[in-house]
Amino acid sequence: MSLSLYDVSVPAFIRGFANLSEILKKAEAFADEKGIPQSQLLEACLIEDMLPLTGQIQRASDTAKFVPVRVGQLENVAMEDNEVTFADLHARIDKTVAFLKTVVPASMSGRDEAEVVLKTRSGEMKFTATDYVLGFALPNFYFHLTAAYAILRHKGVPIGKTDYLGRS
Repeated sequence: MSLSLYDVSVPAFIRGFANLSEILKKAEAFADEKGIPQSQLLEACLIEDMLPLTGQIQRASDTAKFVPVRVGQLENVAMEDNEVTFADLHARIDKTVAFLKTVVPASMSGRDEAEVVLKTRSGEMKFTATDYVLGFALPNFYFHLTAAYAILRHKGVPIGKTDYLGRS
């Protein structure tokens, strides 16, 4: 039995967001317990030229939802990137996961060699769907999840590897 592009991406995104949601709950509780303004965590970044926590979660969301949009040719779910609270981030994650749960595996089936074109500020990047999912989208998703984890860990939130990986 071979794995489809759906199998290697959508369930991994959903699981990653479940773990991220739990990490965010711990971060919120940590800020409240320590009397730290939540904005200190939400606006924190590892270094000035990196996105803050909110931006990391927005990019993880975009990366996840664009896989079925680009590979399965589904309609995009627009999100405004205006999250400024933990509640906003949870809502963004919930909306992303809800969208991912509507994806029918067959929509991505047989599309392994389909062309995926990303338009960036510096030009176009062309991939096969397989190369896009395996060589761009999955690494990009985990980069942003890891950056969010690292930001919160750096700020003292008591989270560890099992929080990142999940307990299931």
